[in-house]
Amino acid sequence: MGKPKPHHNKPPSGRTNLASCILATIFLIFVIIVILIVYFTLFKPKDVNLTVNSIQLPTFSLANGTVNFTFSQYVTVLNPNRGVFTHYDSSLQLLYAASQVGFMFIPAGEIAAGKSQYMAATFSVQSFPLSVNQPLNVGPPTVTDGLSGFRVGPTMEIESRLEMAGRVRVLHLFSHHVEASADCRVAISVSDGSVLGFHCE
Repeated sequence: MGKPKPHHNKPPSGRTNLASCILATIFLIFVIIVILIVYFTLFKPKDVNLTVNSIQLPTFSLANGTVNFTFSQYVTVLNPNRGVFTHYDSSLQLLYAASQVGFMFIPAGEIAAGKSQYMAATFSVQSFPLSVNQPLNVGPPTVTDGLSGFRVGPTMEIESRLEMAGRVRVLHLFSHHVEASADCRVAISVSDGSVLGFHCE
């Protein structure tokens, strides 16, 4: 009775290796596409949203054509991202007749993912002369109360520029730069410093 012949496993053919590589490549491409879709739909960094709620002048004085006041601006900052927004390069600038009359750095901080934070900035503005070339200056009354058309008196206009910048860390791996700004034109009564209205962009 003869001995059975030993069975030898044949090495995989080249076609089998090629098919395995193709399948692995297709799977890898599919995974990358899924990751990109999730990233751009859920985790894509977005700029924060700034909403100016109120602008006030707690103190105001006018003497000999020179004005002096304290400026306060109240803002809500919304972080729409799925990561913490860390702001570190932010400021509030105040302009009159295209010249800077006030400036304030905003301290660094963090806003949690999907959360809003209320911020208040108050600083004193050094005395400066009213400009005769200002669009809304001391002269014939031009601003009304918006209801009955009653004229409220001489006015001046200032501009505030709020800029916030920082970074958002996505999935604890990637860091992206984000920023936001709010430019407001503010109409002020020179008789008592009351804010008649403001428009922000």
